[in-house]
Amino acid sequence: MVCPACSTENRPGRKFCSRCGSPLALACPSCGAVNDPDDAFCGDCGSPLSVDAPAPREAPAAERRLVSVLFADLVGFTALSETRDAEEVRELLSRYFDICRRIISVYGGTVEKFIGDAVMAVWGAPVATEDDAERAVRAALDLVSAVTALGAEVGAEELRARAGVLTGEAAVTLGAEGQGMVAGDLVNTASRIQSSATPGAVYVGEATRRATEDTVVFEDAGSFELKGKEGLTRLWRALRVVSGLRGSLKSHGLEAPFVGRDRELRTIKDLFHTAADEGKARLLSVTGIAGIGKSRLGWEFYKYFDGIAETIYWHRGRCLPYGEGVTYWALADMVRMRCRIAEDDDPAQGIDKLRAVLDEHVLDPEERAFVEPRLAHLLGYAEQAEHEKHDLFAAWRLFFERLTSVYPTVLAFEDLQWADESLLDFIEYLLDWSRDHPLFVVTLARPELLERRPTWGAGRRNFTSMFLEPLAAEAMEELLTGLVPGLPEDLRDRILDRAEGVPLYAVETVRMLLDRGLLIQDGPAYRPAGAIDSLEVPETLHALIAARLDGLPTEERRLLQDGSVLGKTFSRDGLAALSGLTPDRIDDLLASLVRKEVLGVQADPRSPEHGQYGFLQDLVRHVAYETLSRHARRTRHLAAADHLSTVSDEAIEVVASHYVAAYEAAPDAEDAAEIKTKACDALVQAGKHADSLAGASEARRYYEQAARLVDGPHERALLLAEAGEMAGHAADTESAGLLLTEAVELLEGIGDTHAAARISVRLGHYQLFSGRRDDAVARLERAFDVISGDEPDEALAQLSAELSRAYWFSGDLERSAERAELALDIAESQRLWKPLVQALRAKGGVGMSRGHPEEALAYMKHGLEIAREHGLTEDIANSCFILYDSCF
Repeated sequence: MVCPACSTENRPGRKFCSRCGSPLALACPSCGAVNDPDDAFCGDCGSPLSVDAPAPREAPAAERRLVSVLFADLVGFTALSETRDAEEVRELLSRYFDICRRIISVYGGTVEKFIGDAVMAVWGAPVATEDDAERAVRAALDLVSAVTALGAEVGAEELRARAGVLTGEAAVTLGAEGQGMVAGDLVNTASRIQSSATPGAVYVGEATRRATEDTVVFEDAGSFELKGKEGLTRLWRALRVVSGLRGSLKSHGLEAPFVGRDRELRTIKDLFHTAADEGKARLLSVTGIAGIGKSRLGWEFYKYFDGIAETIYWHRGRCLPYGEGVTYWALADMVRMRCRIAEDDDPAQGIDKLRAVLDEHVLDPEERAFVEPRLAHLLGYAEQAEHEKHDLFAAWRLFFERLTSVYPTVLAFEDLQWADESLLDFIEYLLDWSRDHPLFVVTLARPELLERRPTWGAGRRNFTSMFLEPLAAEAMEELLTGLVPGLPEDLRDRILDRAEGVPLYAVETVRMLLDRGLLIQDGPAYRPAGAIDSLEVPETLHALIAARLDGLPTEERRLLQDGSVLGKTFSRDGLAALSGLTPDRIDDLLASLVRKEVLGVQADPRSPEHGQYGFLQDLVRHVAYETLSRHARRTRHLAAADHLSTVSDEAIEVVASHYVAAYEAAPDAEDAAEIKTKACDALVQAGKHADSLAGASEARRYYEQAARLVDGPHERALLLAEAGEMAGHAADTESAGLLLTEAVELLEGIGDTHAAARISVRLGHYQLFSGRRDDAVARLERAFDVISGDEPDEALAQLSAELSRAYWFSGDLERSAERAELALDIAESQRLWKPLVQALRAKGGVGMSRGHPEEALAYMKHGLEIAREHGLTEDIANSCFILYDSCF
């Protein structure tokens, strides 16, 4: 709408000119209809209109502010436009503008204007933050990278962007929007800096470099004569981001540049923003061999969203390799991170922190009452209560969903190849049930994961798979140049030949040369200390790391061996328990190993591993462990088990793995029997713990491990029976039958027919539901012949109910009714609720088959009421199913 007084273009719907205040349209005071300023009466209702306009507005005020200005333009666009169709050029330019707007917006900047193919943006106006300069440089780096990718996508490899960023004082017009908001010499100088930059580069001024040097790596770009400036102006080229916001979590040691994975990182960013913008859950699975760069890709993604304007809830959890994984360990790590529960917090402190977070995010009291005990159980703060798997999953899912209602939420699972089956189940469950929440799940794993679960992510629309291949030769050369600039060409080529595109191979080779003093720093470059005629780089990474370990001082090497027994991460107290060294000496050795980048220290205060040390590469831990003799492994595993047993009861699985490893290292030692007993006890406790968390598959594995260790057939049979029961709970009826059969045969072999008969009841149950009805009936009858001679008890009641069901399936209603009556007699007289429900259900089945549906429904409904009253969840489900089936 054009102002009739000053001809200024205004937005549609305005009543008065934004510049001079003249009336553009009048709203009727009676009905609200909009009329022309010249009308005296409303065209809708006829009411008189007021023609009094507000006084003309004063020109917006201006302030001097510290701002950061970004200029960027396209290089090679003019030549490109001459060779392409006009519509194609227009579409390309539109995509470029969209990229600019999106990136600048993500980093909290404001687009001031577009001039041809150039863009100007500003940070620090209209609202300033302490990170304005950093966000501007981050945006500039992302912008030039995105334009390079755009050129490759449309077949215009020569298309590049260049950018300049300048920080300083400028005149800012308060209240202005878009063009004209920022003015002054700073804007002109920023434009000149951009013009001086080479294609694909970001140049900044001295003030910008000083404000961002904790976060961004720069190199001297030289001194330039800028139009309108006296003398030469020194500029700096921004290379890469190396830390979180304001320099947080920065590595102060040797860090290789991020190369060859720009496309993968852009994909991760795009997938994340899609999930956040659409409010939809998404799973990204990143797979690759050890050392290929999975963790580095995750680190770069973290640095990205830590620097953008939007707040993101970040969670990281690492799956442990102990005993093929500790049940839900990585998930518990994420909850500890969100609640800021430290490794050394006692249970009372942990519960207090958990409740504080739940009070903040789970506002509904009923939801909070449901979630709290199940999260506490996950963290090891609650008694081992019986929780159904679907209840645990629902509570944990609800917790993360409530987080997403505040900010988009990221869950990053590292080393997923070591995850327990139940954790994999939970991740898939989460993606299915929380698909309408802004939840971004990233999993980093070796290819072994797909061997364990070939269907990982299959069939899901919200799933993306990314496999990291070895880097191209050009990327590997760039990596070495950035890591150790000035490396002689022949030495560089030999390292690259051995590395074969795996970044870790090259990085570890360089670190080994530095550790041994064969490569020294000379100013900004590196040079060999002398002639390196034959580079002792092993054929495999195992040998490479072993060579590096051999070059360390003896005490440092031994400390690494101690740490390798404890795992990828460990505490100083754990090392003290194994090494026998004083805390001061351990601190000195750890500091040296951190400087040499063999170890790292967890610096994230939100992580439960805050202050813990860890191997930067798990393969280093593996090689260090392999160098230990069997006797040394045994001694250290026992010390680790003793230490963990006194420190915490939460990780019984880890204690069990240490006892098992100690026994297997020296099975013929004098105290081997005692150690084996401790290992069995710990494995049984681990099985119970996993079962209490609805991790039936993990519980089965622990019981089977314990069964392999015990000597007596009776004890082995009972453990195999528990393993079979857990296999059944995990819906693996075939394995359940095999394990229970082995248990029965062991007991029958030693003449313990009563114990064999009682286990046969469970075996017959699985045979019955796997289609072997005749075998099931015969086995159950044999068990009945044995057990019926004892005093009537719960086992006989359950066996009778099971036989009634078996005969009912076979069509033998007389025998079915007979066995149901016996089960009912025993269950009623002894108030045995579970057998009573089963007996009533059996009676109902017989009644239904005899043509008495009302009688049948009465039995089954009463059984359902008893099951509900006494919390028999499995029987509730079975009764509901049978009732539903009976209605049809």
